[in-house]
Amino acid sequence: MRRNNYPYQPLNQQPSGSNPHPASHDSLEAENEQAAEELKQKIGALKSLTIDIGNEVRYQDKLLRGIDDDMDRTSGFLGNTMTRVVRLAKQGGGARQMCYMFLFVLVVFFILWLTLKFK
Repeated sequence: MRRNNYPYQPLNQQPSGSNPHPASHDSLEAENEQAAEELKQKIGALKSLTIDIGNEVRYQDKLLRGIDDDMDRTSGFLGNTMTRVVRLAKQGGGARQMCYMFLFVLVVFFILWLTLKFK
C-alpha cells in the first residue's frame, strides 16, 4: 500500500535483458540505508513514547487508587458523623440543637462563598 506523504519514488525498471548500472544500484542502496536509518529513529521515538505512556498510566493509577482510598475513609467518617447527628436529634432538645447546627453550617458556607467570590 502506498502512502501519499511518502517521499520515495521508484526508479524506472530496467528491462530483464540489460545489466543494471552499478551507480543506480549504489544510489538505491544508499536510499535504502537512509530509509532504514529514518525508520530506526522513528521506532526509537515510538518506543520512548510508549514507555512514557506506560509510566504515566502507572502514575495516574496510583493517584486514582489514593483518591479511592481517601473517598472510602471520608465516606466512613461522614457516615459516623451522620449517625451521631441523628442520635443527637433523637435526644431531648435535639430539634433546637439541629436548628443551631443548620444555621451554623449555612453561615460557614456563606462565608466561604463570599471569600471565594471576592478572592
